[in-house]
Amino acid sequence: MRRHFVDTWKCETTPHATSHRIRFTEKCANFGNRAPGVIRRYAVTNPNSNLIRWVKPLMRSAKPLLALLVCESLAGQAALAEPPFGAQGPEGEPNREQQWRVPTPDADVSARAVLFRPQGEGPFRLALIAHATTQNVLRRAQMPQPEYRALAAFLVARGFAVLVPERLGHGVTGGKYLEDQGGCDDADYVHAARATADEIALPLEFLRGQSFIRKDGAVIVGHSAGGWGALALASEDPKSISAIIAFAPGRGGHANDFPNHVCAPHTLVASVVEFGKTARVPVSWLVAANDSYFAPDLSRRLADAFRSSGGKADFRVLAPSGSEGHWLAETESGVRIAGSELDRALKLQAPMAAKKR
Repeated sequence: MRRHFVDTWKCETTPHATSHRIRFTEKCANFGNRAPGVIRRYAVTNPNSNLIRWVKPLMRSAKPLLALLVCESLAGQAALAEPPFGAQGPEGEPNREQQWRVPTPDADVSARAVLFRPQGEGPFRLALIAHATTQNVLRRAQMPQPEYRALAAFLVARGFAVLVPERLGHGVTGGKYLEDQGGCDDADYVHAARATADEIALPLEFLRGQSFIRKDGAVIVGHSAGGWGALALASEDPKSISAIIAFAPGRGGHANDFPNHVCAPHTLVASVVEFGKTARVPVSWLVAANDSYFAPDLSRRLADAFRSSGGKADFRVLAPSGSEGHWLAETESGVRIAGSELDRALKLQAPMAAKKR
């Protein structure tokens, strides 16, 4: 029987009107047994809006075609209302935490991101953390904004500004999911990696244009699918990207939600060979001993395949982390476990002293 990693979803959009607001709720439900999930909400609050005067009689007549046109109009308004790139508010604590908006491959959608940085004016080396993903559309929509606070704090203490962008198709950023690997048996892991790499490269270049960021010596820290996409950037100029740190990179793990099951593992191994052929940036490949998404044996096969085709990778198995080692990069205890290997990858021995502002 053919297995599919992607659920099939049925969506409908419903308007709700009051005298001062029109709200449109788009709900999607699959044909399985999971509960429906709210994916997007659009609202118009101007009581004098021509759109509100138009929608009210439309709702009474319930014309499906016109309802679709209204939703398209509102989606257009939402796109026009996208905030500009850059900082979205003041700095906070810890580590000068600040919300940003950064570019994506979709010119109509900017991505949410969180930026952390040391005290002082810089310029700082940049570390970009690329988050994990899932093929399940409902889980992606419900994902909280990625922050990796413990890992970011570790990097800030070593003099890095740290950007954690949310990619398209995830959380509140929304937009079209570009990293789809396809069906489980015929997964296209090379396409998925290159799509992720594109979404890493754009915010990376945008931050390099900021006065407090150095143009050279960037580090990409990728987790799971984020690490898989980072491997596709190993062909970049080592002066621009000095190192890639990949925590359990891969795609297709936990196939059909079963631990230690990977969609088409032979395809995953063959795919990583493509990235090794053009690789110039050194990779530190880290996996916890109790990772059930990409277990150490499979991870070692992947690293060996990457190296056999020309890539440079330092493969390390770390101590077990919590009940599921795949999430090591997201926890304070996991970052402590990885600390010496992170310092080795960064070629640093001790945190830099923070400068007073």
